Order: sequence, then C-alpha cells, then structure tokens
Amino acid sequence: METRKPNVIVFFTDQQRWDTTGVHGNPLGLTPNFDRMARSGTDVHYSFTCQPVCGPARSCLQTGRYATNTGVFRNGIVLDPALETLGKCFRAGGYATGYIGKWHLGDADPVPVEQRAGYAEWLAANLLEFTSDAYDTLLYNTAGEPVKLPGYRVDAMTDAAIRYVDSHQAEPFFLFLSYIEPHHQNHLDNYPAPIGYEEQYTGRWTPPDLAALGGSSGQHLGGYFGMVKRLDEALGRLLDALRSLNLLDDTVVLFTSDHGCHFKTRNSEYKRSCHESSIRVPTALCGPGFAGGGQLSELVSLIDLPPTLLDAAGLPIPDAMEGRSILPLVRRQAAAWPEEVFVQISESQVARAIRTARWKYCVNAPDGVGWRDAGSDHYVEEALYDLHADPYELQNLAGIEDLRGVADDLRDRLIARMVEAGEAAPVIDPAPTRPGFQRAVSIEEVRRRYQEHSA
Repeated sequence: METRKPNVIVFFTDQQRWDTTGVHGNPLGLTPNFDRMARSGTDVHYSFTCQPVCGPARSCLQTGRYATNTGVFRNGIVLDPALETLGKCFRAGGYATGYIGKWHLGDADPVPVEQRAGYAEWLAANLLEFTSDAYDTLLYNTAGEPVKLPGYRVDAMTDAAIRYVDSHQAEPFFLFLSYIEPHHQNHLDNYPAPIGYEEQYTGRWTPPDLAALGGSSGQHLGGYFGMVKRLDEALGRLLDALRSLNLLDDTVVLFTSDHGCHFKTRNSEYKRSCHESSIRVPTALCGPGFAGGGQLSELVSLIDLPPTLLDAAGLPIPDAMEGRSILPLVRRQAAAWPEEVFVQISESQVARAIRTARWKYCVNAPDGVGWRDAGSDHYVEEALYDLHADPYELQNLAGIEDLRGVADDLRDRLIARMVEAGEAAPVIDPAPTRPGFQRAVSIEEVRRRYQEHSA
C-alpha cells in the first residue's frame, strides 16, 4: 500500500522581523507557539528574504527563483502565468491546493483565474491591505465573489484555514495561508493590533537598532508586537486543529515571512534596505522530515524554501528553481552549502547585497530608478558592516582603508552571485576612501617600543 504524501501548510506573515520571536531573544513572550515549533522541529535560525518588498518576495516564494527572473522586481507586476509555481507543482503531484489571504501578484480584485498560479481553491485578495481593515476582512472566493469574514482579520483568515483543513482530511493538501499582519495598514500608516493588545506592549522593550535610531518605533512598536502576538495565537490554533484531526504528525508546516521592518530608520518607510531589520525573518518547520531538526547554523534564503517543501513532499523540484532544499542540512548530510545569501533590492533604490556569517556588503546603482529598473551595469559601494562587532549595523565601514581587502573579496563574491542569478557582471566602484582602524602592530614593534620605554 502506497504511503500517503504529507500535507503541507505555509503560514506566511508579512513584514515580520526575526527578533520578534523568543528563539531570537525577544523577551516579551510574543511567540510561544512559534518557539515550541522551532525547538521541537527545525529552527532555520539564519533565514533571509532575497527581496525585501512584498510582491517580489512573494514571486520568489511561489517560484523558487530570484525576482529578476520571475519578472516581478517591484510591486505592481503580474506574475507570469507560464512560470512553474508551488501551486502548479503540488497540483500536478496529486495535491488539493488552496490559497487564503494576500496575493499581491495579480492586477485586479478579484484575481483572474489565470493569475492564481495553479491554486485550485481560492479565498484571497490581490491587495488585502486595501480591500480590508483590521476588523473588516473582505476576500474573494474561487468563483470571484466577495466574501466578508467576521472577526479580527488574523482570526477570520485562521478560521477559514481551519475550515479548509477540516474539509480536506481525505486527501493530501497544500494550503498557502498568507496573512498581511504585522504589515502596517496603508491608509492609516498604523499597526492595528486586536483591541487591548497594543497597550500590553507599548514601552516595554525596543530592539537595540530601533533604540539607537528611533524612527517611528515609539509610535508603532506596541501595535506591531500586538499583531505578532495574535499571529502566534493563530499558529497555535491551527496546530491545535491539526492535532485534533490526527493530522499533525502527517503535515509539514512552514512558518516564514516576506521581509522585516525597520520602522523608518533606514529610509523613509519600513523595508527595502539591506539591513537585518529588512531582510532577516523568522523561519521554522515542523512535521515529517523536520521533527528534531534542531537549530541550523547555515544561512538560508527565501528561494530555498520552495524546493524544500517539494522535497519534503517527495515531489520533483523543477530545474528552473534556483534555491536548494534544506533537508540535507536538517539531516546533517549536506556536503556543501553557500557561505552567503544574495539579496536584490528595488523601489527605494536599485541595489544588491550579500550577507555572510560575519559581513554585510551592499552596493547601489547611482543612476538607477527602483520603480523602473530591475538592475544595472554600474554600482557603487554603499555599506559594509561587521556583524560580529556591530550586529545592529550602526557603524558603516564602507571605504575604511584597512578593510579594503575585505570589501574586495565581498565585491567579487557579490558579482559571482549576480552572474549565477542570471545578471550581467557589473562594474562596482569602491566607496570613497577614509581612514579607519589602525593596522595591527607587529610583535617586533611591540618589543622595540618596550625596549625604548625600559631604557
């Protein structure tokens, strides 16, 4: 008798910083369910988006390809219906496929069937931040009809997800559950938590980068943390539903986010920068293949997650996918893994970055227009951070004389990653030189100075 394929659920949040979770050191107890999932399953501790913008990041997660190759390098571009996607792959593999929530890869609401990337059942809105509010959730069903859901938006969508799971017990299913929280509500420029939640977290703890740089965190952090708390409660409800239906041990659950939030400290809005606050996200998996996986030390990109899910389901991974499955890492069987993650940045600027275990290196196209240009053939060094000495990226070291060798190495590695992703090798101008750290004094010089002093 053939073993049934595992169910797969993606629990996808929007604009959630990595340090909102307990496993990443947040002291507020916001995420007990995520933390339990990460500790008993697999904690992808160093997880990064490959494009810190909503639409492009979603295109990468649906296809396993970089945004320049999906064509969705900025918001407002429709995902090419001809591309291979998770929805199509799971559907071809015999799965029931469902999508609930924010889409952001179409051109209208309701999203036309041909723009739904292979998902058979649909309860979603292309621009959920504009069709709904915190207590006013409007989605469109498979037939394109508007559906008003009761309750706080996170709860309304979680209820719909639980109904989907309950109605698909007899067949393997792939459900993509895409929340908008903790993204800001655009027309208010606010973070509307459930009633009573914002007050619980206002003024209690501020991440060190925000404490140093401020931005809008004083105004928004309480609501933002309140939204994160409700999301974690929703995760707990979904896992409880799986447990009650005897599906928990047969279901792979992935929790991740599209990008982070820097609260107007790095540019004039909340993301679209190379900094950890923009690109690092919380990611964990549980279920078949991921139980007891522990904490991974490798750097994992958003484009690695689609092949991981297909691999976990025993389905073929399309050749076009540019990421790689992390299952060999979970099994401690990986022969090699990239030492850096590659990030493309658009809209606020045309930029490229790599992040290694120690260094962050970012370049900017001086003549690029982020809304118009997917890339450039000319960049200038913009940022260099030593994440060991400066984990909150408060001291930009670009141009420091004594780090020229480090920057040159990172430049070459960045160009190699750009070429690997299908971009042309660009010219990258060095940052203007400035004095910095003194070179290390040799042992011979120390001895000479000691002898002079002793004399």
